[in-house]
Amino acid sequence: MATASWNGTVLAESDDTVVVEGNHYFPREAVRDDALVDSARTSVCPWKGTASYFSVVVDGQTNADAAWCYPEPKDAAAELRGRVAFWKGVEVQA
Repeated sequence: MATASWNGTVLAESDDTVVVEGNHYFPREAVRDDALVDSARTSVCPWKGTASYFSVVVDGQTNADAAWCYPEPKDAAAELRGRVAFWKGVEVQA
């Protein structure tokens, strides 16, 4: 079971994560909707595609761009479709 938490609040929990480049990608349905806010940030990975970001909001505090997903991943990263990963101080334990 993998768990992602920030400031003592569990953001995601699942026994079905995909690990790529050391990051656990959680199924979107395992992530708390009320803790993520869409961000305008994007980035491009040559083999995964374009990532879209979310800010994490917990108890009025915001961790900008602390989660990301690949809405339309390239074929090489197809397993990441519908999954969310975390960074920037979000603790992931597996």
